[in-house]
Amino acid sequence: MRHQKTRHKLSRDSAHRKALLMNLCKEVIEHERISTTQAKANALRPELEKLITLAKRDNLSARRQALATLGQDKFAVHRLFADVAPRYVDRPGGYTRISKLASSRADGAQTVLIELV
Repeated sequence: MRHQKTRHKLSRDSAHRKALLMNLCKEVIEHERISTTQAKANALRPELEKLITLAKRDNLSARRQALATLGQDKFAVHRLFADVAPRYVDRPGGYTRISKLASSRADGAQTVLIELV
């Protein structure tokens, strides 16, 4: 059964959505906080949480899965496994925080700050 399998589509086709989430994940791993829209942050959160949980295993299989998810970006994978994941060894989940900012002046979209806790 496919209960609860719906995803955030973000008005994009699947390839564009996958590329967007991959780039947002890489930016959060590199900068530890980014400003984006509410919808993109809500779509990004589960992907980022899965990557950090994967990195806590710290074995070759987990590194290869992270490389596949992050588009063969070795710098981002190294930073994820060496810097980010060791901080959350004792934490069972909830690695990100979403804080609301002002609305965008261009289109009125709610902007948020997504950051690693």
